Amino acid sequence: MISNRIKNLSPSATLAMSQKSAELKAAGIDVINMSVGEPDFDTPDFIKEAAKKAIDDNFSRYTPVAGYLSLRKAICNKLEKENGLSYSPDQIVVGNGAKQELANVILSLINPGDEVIIPTPAWVSYVEMVKLAEGKSVLVPAGLENDFKITPSQLEAAITPKSRMLLLNSPCNPTGSVYTKDELKALAEVLKKYPDITVMSDEIYEHINFVGGVSSIADNDWMKDRTVIINGVSKAYAMTGWRVGYLAGPLDVAKACNKLQGQYTSGASSIAQKAAEAAYEGPQTCVEDMRKAFERRRDLIVELAKDIEGWKVNKPEGAFYLFPDVTSFIGKKYGDYEIKSSGDYTMYLLQEAHVACVDGEAFCAPGYMRLSYATSDDNIREAMRRIREASSKLK
Repeated sequence: MISNRIKNLSPSATLAMSQKSAELKAAGIDVINMSVGEPDFDTPDFIKEAAKKAIDDNFSRYTPVAGYLSLRKAICNKLEKENGLSYSPDQIVVGNGAKQELANVILSLINPGDEVIIPTPAWVSYVEMVKLAEGKSVLVPAGLENDFKITPSQLEAAITPKSRMLLLNSPCNPTGSVYTKDELKALAEVLKKYPDITVMSDEIYEHINFVGGVSSIADNDWMKDRTVIINGVSKAYAMTGWRVGYLAGPLDVAKACNKLQGQYTSGASSIAQKAAEAAYEGPQTCVEDMRKAFERRRDLIVELAKDIEGWKVNKPEGAFYLFPDVTSFIGKKYGDYEIKSSGDYTMYLLQEAHVACVDGEAFCAPGYMRLSYATSDDNIREAMRRIREASSKLK
């Protein structure tokens, strides 16, 4: 019999939509997939060469649970150089993608009944990870009018004696919102009064930003020892399939996550770790080149979105997502289609326009949908043309 733990878990909506898109493509239908959150670029050559060298140098045995010391040192150097934050290698745990480290931290810090404050819209897996830990997600909605960012007063109102964690994501998936240094300091001022609350700061989109750099809440002196940073190589270096992410945080948290990881996956791939080490230590021009491409695509999709009557959009400052408000289509019809929710609208676009997007409800934000612009300019233009045409049929 399947455990209640798994029965209560929701499937990943992003992966489900990607699967539906693949099925239609396999049937010969020209689908433009804007549901997947991964760069469409190839991993830079110097990183691939490092992986090949690692194979030739026989890096083929079990790795330390927390990751190779050389990689953890490279991560410490990155954090010092780029973020002005000082960590020792024993405060770093490398895992099979940032996703694993997010789960490690939640499972290591949250007891049954503990509350985790999650600003919404939020990435699909946060709430599900809290479920696995038998914690309670406290959702704090932030709307389009505030660029999807919560205010200090909202945070204060959400805190109870059971609050144990704030899960912060900047730049954000699915909205692309980026908290400023001052905004983070204001949130940190609230948290100063609540020492039992740890912040997990998901910074995986750190380098895909259009505001000239991203701040971390850990940059506030009184928050560094209460913050766990989550990051990795997937987005910045187009290495989603290599599965290397890390946490940087207080020593007791790192030790707890190391203990947990040692029991259910052990260390990440030896070859992938050596590739990640090269990514952090090598030339960073590839990161900036990709960032510029994403910024150009951001500008393109925002401009085209203005031509779709009924959409409300802001201008995201990071990541590679657009998150329009599509509530104006609820109640409209075309043929046999009746739009009763944002989920119906995304399915309509898949069937009628052959464009795959993700329902905002998956991100705790019904009435919205997410489009990934991590695809070519031509695909963006064609997808938005199809969406505009299909949407105009709804009356």
